[in-house]
Amino acid sequence: MTVKTTAHRLPGLQQPAEIVVDRWGIPHIRAASQHDVFFVQGFNIARDRLFQIDLWRKRGLGLMAADYGPGFVAQDRAARLFLYRGDMQAEWNAYGNPETQAICTAFADGINAYIALAQQDPALLPPEFYAMGVAPARWAPEDVLRVRTHALSRNVEQEAARAQVIARAGLDADRFRKSLEPAWQIRLPEGLDPSDIPAAVLDVYWLATVDPDISPERLTAPSAQAWSWTKVNDFDEVKQDASMQGSNNWVVSGSHTATGRPILASDPHREFRNPSVRYVVHLTAPGLDVIGATEPPTPGVFIGHNDRLAFGLTIFPMDQEDLYVYETHPTDPHQYRYGDGWERMTVLQETIPVHDGAPETVTLKFTRHGPVVHEDHAKHRAYAVRSVWSEAGTSAYMGRLAYMTAKSVAEHGEALRHWKAPTVNQICADVDGDIGWFASGLTPRRPNWDGLLPVPGDGRYEWDGFHPREDLPHVVNPARGFFATANEMNMPADYPYTERKIGFEWAERSRSTRIHRVLDGQPRHSVADAMALQCDVFSIPAQRILKLLAELREPAAALALLRGWDCHLHADSAAGALFEIWWGKHLKPAMLDQVTLDPVARPLMAPGDNEALLAALEAGGHDEMLTETLTAAYAACRTLLGDKPGHWQWGALHHGYFVHPLSRVADPALFRDVGPLPMGGSGSTPMNTTYRGTDFRLTVGASFRVVVDVGDWDNSRVINTPGQSGNPDSAHYDDMASLWAHGDYVPLVYSRAAVDAAAELRIELTPG
Repeated sequence: MTVKTTAHRLPGLQQPAEIVVDRWGIPHIRAASQHDVFFVQGFNIARDRLFQIDLWRKRGLGLMAADYGPGFVAQDRAARLFLYRGDMQAEWNAYGNPETQAICTAFADGINAYIALAQQDPALLPPEFYAMGVAPARWAPEDVLRVRTHALSRNVEQEAARAQVIARAGLDADRFRKSLEPAWQIRLPEGLDPSDIPAAVLDVYWLATVDPDISPERLTAPSAQAWSWTKVNDFDEVKQDASMQGSNNWVVSGSHTATGRPILASDPHREFRNPSVRYVVHLTAPGLDVIGATEPPTPGVFIGHNDRLAFGLTIFPMDQEDLYVYETHPTDPHQYRYGDGWERMTVLQETIPVHDGAPETVTLKFTRHGPVVHEDHAKHRAYAVRSVWSEAGTSAYMGRLAYMTAKSVAEHGEALRHWKAPTVNQICADVDGDIGWFASGLTPRRPNWDGLLPVPGDGRYEWDGFHPREDLPHVVNPARGFFATANEMNMPADYPYTERKIGFEWAERSRSTRIHRVLDGQPRHSVADAMALQCDVFSIPAQRILKLLAELREPAAALALLRGWDCHLHADSAAGALFEIWWGKHLKPAMLDQVTLDPVARPLMAPGDNEALLAALEAGGHDEMLTETLTAAYAACRTLLGDKPGHWQWGALHHGYFVHPLSRVADPALFRDVGPLPMGGSGSTPMNTTYRGTDFRLTVGASFRVVVDVGDWDNSRVINTPGQSGNPDSAHYDDMASLWAHGDYVPLVYSRAAVDAAAELRIELTPG
């Protein structure tokens, strides 16, 4: 293969460096110092994803309106409420790497170096900036860390929904919305009236945490409508998807693999985006040789491997948030009751610049617990969110800076003392054959409540510091020979959960059950087995429900289709299409209707807790409902897929589709969407393909997957859809989409020889 070569002189680079881009768009950065490797990482991410990271920064810092107009003022205000506002020196010191500030400075300088280069050579500027008439902003080192709202934190949205359901449908109803593990009896906190929690209490929170919706209506909103955009579009869907984000991972000891070496697999489940939320990069410098996934606007790698250790993660859903309810002073809403008296909120005035309009002055209010997200002046109530985000060291995934160079499972575990957000199952394996699992994250101690409902903010419910790492479970070299996680409740049987109360809200067990069954049944796990399991579409809910059909006689045609089915939700499966439409759009809604029809509580129940609903079905007495809903689902399939059931295919409905953020407001031929891509699976299969009910488009799942052959690093495999580049005119914009849809991977080459053999572009960089 002919290797194209380009060259740039960069002020700020200290010694010559190079970027070798392989045929799959993965950059391998080689530098003579750690300063330069992170500088070039910043330069390279700007080369491939400048528009994406520019949006990330402006959204996170509350600066969207300056470029995109009055329609973004409310979202800018919301974002500013959740910025880290603490001591920056404490922040720099919190990540377990004494070079954190230097790393972030080099990374930001590298981004700025590319921006400066693009200003000199307009051909280097992504076309999105020209289409929107905006310019990329320069970065400060602090920008890398101060934004918190892209992180996965929990459980304030569950608290609000639970309170509203309990107020209108009773305590028992809420288990069908979200079951609790281990078994736990909810108690109303003293002083809380759940009916005090309004439906709009978290609108500002959600507005702060979602991607900006760049729509024609929002871009053309006049200044008079600046405060019309205060809610998230598809609000219930956004909430649903956020609660479903998670991951799979497993690590298998060499004694249970085909090679005799450990195998590690990790596929994080996040919102499907274009460009992908992940970016694959290889960083090589003295003392550092690490490859894997990062989030584009941040330095380093947090899923992947170095020359001795592989590491991956999934969400371990510990509770990092609380919603506080305050009684406010009858004549001064800036005062709230605390203890025996009144305490004054901190009130800040900030100016939001607005494109083609006058700046907007906004008011930000904070209690001792956190930002005020809602006020009800008529009832003299205020509501604030307390989150670990206000603590130093909780920028998402940045704890990687402590473990990227760890050489063993033991070193990795020690480095995780500095991991704070999000809360995760960290798995790892080293070349000596050790494997390990560590639950990690900053989790508050709640001495007198369980964190499952909002609490009064009058001083009766205060965090008592945070759980030390020793309070969190871990295991090294498990007797089973592997450790696998899928966001399920996986605390050890003897864990003192009644004392520590770190969390009760976990993902359903379907993915975990299937993964454990497969691994238990494989005497010698291989890289190919790991890839197949990441793309496995066996449905545990289908298997459980099909066992209930033995006594049914109608509808005969639908039963005939289901009874011979192997419960795999393949894209070409007719039975899979029928089952998913039945389960998701008919059977579950019918069961939830029996729980409550309250107009406020019923929408909050969706999509329903699979574990609770399946258990209720298995308890019996639902044959009439099964028959009626299956009949309706069969008719719906005929409407959606035609009159010939033999031609039905799940993938004809269920599809991946990656929307470019500007495809609705600029030339769709240039800023093209990727898809549709017919897909199998569901949110309950190891290949998590959670979808929205309106049109079956995928919303959450694994856009990035990696399988690591520990020690034989070049035998590792990866996929990152739709592609590595965010530039629509790049060959790597969507070249992985079809591979991903078919369950295929590309090599994750690591050795210098393998990288050079796969090179298609070499970018030579010299100091300016």
